[in-house]
Amino acid sequence: MVASSTLRHLCGGITTQSPLFLSLALFLTSIIAAITIHISRRRQKQPLLSRPTTPTEVEKSPPRKYAHWQPSSFKPPPPAPYPNWSLTETKPLPYRPFRYGPKYNVTMGLRRIQHEDWIELDSDYPKYHSKKAERIASRGSKCCKTAPEAYPAALELLEELAEYLPRRYSTLYQKTDRGLKNLWSGEDFDIIGDEKGKLVEDPMQMAARLVQDDLAIMIERDDGQYYLLAGATLLAGFWRLEDKFGMSLSRIHTSGDVPQYKEKLEKGMTNFFRRVQPQEIVARNNYFFQVDDGLAWSESIGSEDSKEVSWSTAEKNRAIEHHFFRSERQTLRRLPRSGGVVFTIRTYFHPITEIVKEDYVPGRLASAIRSWGDDVSRYKGKEKYGEILLEYLDGKHQEQIERGLDLVREDEVRAYPY
Repeated sequence: MVASSTLRHLCGGITTQSPLFLSLALFLTSIIAAITIHISRRRQKQPLLSRPTTPTEVEKSPPRKYAHWQPSSFKPPPPAPYPNWSLTETKPLPYRPFRYGPKYNVTMGLRRIQHEDWIELDSDYPKYHSKKAERIASRGSKCCKTAPEAYPAALELLEELAEYLPRRYSTLYQKTDRGLKNLWSGEDFDIIGDEKGKLVEDPMQMAARLVQDDLAIMIERDDGQYYLLAGATLLAGFWRLEDKFGMSLSRIHTSGDVPQYKEKLEKGMTNFFRRVQPQEIVARNNYFFQVDDGLAWSESIGSEDSKEVSWSTAEKNRAIEHHFFRSERQTLRRLPRSGGVVFTIRTYFHPITEIVKEDYVPGRLASAIRSWGDDVSRYKGKEKYGEILLEYLDGKHQEQIERGLDLVREDEVRAYPY
């Protein structure tokens, strides 16, 4: 068992000085660039999951040629219903994936999760559902796209969701002969399509309307590289699918200044993609900051339709009321039939003024920010908000100490390990 102090891990998903780059690198890099941590089960006080995993511990795939995936007979176990799930009462989980300094590490940082924990839905669902519908209507294929060679994988993802969601969230979804029905919105989702299996809308777009997550599928080609060939990124905040669609995993990273990518991340990430099997689901969490309230798109870096967008356009040291804490919970799994690798990216979005009300958060977050090296600071855009944010966090930390907060007991009394 990992000692309690090691729960204080910084999972460093990072924004960039040039958010144009931040497309897939935002969640691909953050899948890899983090400290390994334990996760407790959900609010119902279940036991901890199995220990964290590294890519070398994931079941190795049998030898095969690149782009030649032998369909697997594996079927995920039926998920148990989420205990007492309610569209109004089940609140977002309080992910706070940052740790105390003085050192910020960039290492592999994946943890195994159970198949039943694949997708998280909560009381923010109506807001996310509405925002996604608005984005689909206004931007469509700019946010949701599936290449022909990824179409089978996208259909398979829909099938997986149609099996999973009615079991896990039975008060929201109901299985039907042709797919599933949203009991809250009244929407019917036909995942079978016409006689050729063609759906009435892009399968990634349909999948995105089922969950609060953004979605992406990477497909292996003959060169052994994985390419972003299907995506639905409706609430990405800083990045645009059209900028990175069709790029390889390596190119996505090398097209921007990912801190220590070549030195510490590239080899392990490549090996992991090659080895991951359908039996395994891994997850990790990240965090970063935004100086406006745009869940779907951060206008502070420029218009979403600008040729180039960058932190350089953001106003420096805006009032603290404009500072937002943006965290992602990301999962990765391989689809059994097609062999595509699926990412889910669930964004949690809160005003800084809200999360600092939680015990220990202001001090730990300030310490984490101060632990960033120059490369990470540039990548996260710290220059635009660091001064005013740290001053505010320090003040709130001092207020907690003055009212008697016992810093020594943090690991003991903290309700959630992130």
